[in-house]
Amino acid sequence: MYGFNVTLKTTVSEAIERVTDALATEGFGILTTIDVSGTLKKKLDLDRRPYHILGACNPKLASQALDADPDIGLLLPCNVVVREEKDGDVTVAFMDPVSVLGLVDRDGVEELAGEVRARLERVRDLLVAV
Repeated sequence: MYGFNVTLKTTVSEAIERVTDALATEGFGILTTIDVSGTLKKKLDLDRRPYHILGACNPKLASQALDADPDIGLLLPCNVVVREEKDGDVTVAFMDPVSVLGLVDRDGVEELAGEVRARLERVRDLLVAV
């Protein structure tokens, strides 16, 4: 598994707002927002259900990761996908940093990945609790 997710009964816009707020409780901000469905429509004239990739970053943890390995930026930020399903529900999927950062063989990275995963799992749980 390279990720974990939760299903919400809300709109994509509301889900993005809720995810952004929940991430902030764990020290994450959104660096980038990619509207994948909008880009595919514009570039290829393909109609798809809403699909967004949020590039989340916790600056303190990112700094620690970069100290461990300057090339670790290839695996950052922590991506969060917000997508609409066929039934109208919204899936919020989180990259599993333990899985992804397991590619890096440097001291301290495994522990750091575990901390990031725990924070993202708390974000996921907060989304379900609301």
